[in-house]
Amino acid sequence: MSVNGVTDVLAANTYAASTTAKKNTEATAATSKTKEAEGVVYEKSEEATKAQKYKPKAELIAKLKADSDARTQQFRTLVEQMMGKQGITIGKADDMWKFLAGGNFTVSPEVKAQAQADIAEDGYWGVNQTSDRIIDFAKALTGGDPDKIEEMRAAFEKGFKQATGTWGKKLPEISQKTYQAVMDKFDAWAAEANGKTTVVEEQ
Repeated sequence: MSVNGVTDVLAANTYAASTTAKKNTEATAATSKTKEAEGVVYEKSEEATKAQKYKPKAELIAKLKADSDARTQQFRTLVEQMMGKQGITIGKADDMWKFLAGGNFTVSPEVKAQAQADIAEDGYWGVNQTSDRIIDFAKALTGGDPDKIEEMRAAFEKGFKQATGTWGKKLPEISQKTYQAVMDKFDAWAAEANGKTTVVEEQ
């Protein structure tokens, strides 16, 4: 092979090597730029991360709602049977509550015993269980997001006012105690979210 041939081969190899190195450098730079661009595009915002962390718990919401609906229907059936035995009929749901608020009725010993058990301290409609269910429902709806506490508190207050309107006068003492227990539990949830501890007294 002539000197020129060797020189040509060396030149070709040198050119190929420098071209390859240049391409590798460009590819590395392009990859780096792509990663930077992807970082900008795909970087999760604080809101997105928060939304992912605090998702509503659909399964728990459905369970709580189904349980509440079943218990409410059970109570309504009991009241309707009691009213039917006394020759009283109701046209709509609000009438039932106004009838109960009036207090102009009698109940059998069995119904009275069941009602007393239901509103007892550890009963389903008692202060503790009812306030717990309300807070559990609020947490399920918000996924436990502490930023939603006041929104949930306001919704509860609105519902309590509506219930008072349906009743037609100030709600019974057990309802007032339940209201206070719910407020205390909202306070406890807020304090816990802020890293504080608070004691909620049993009603």
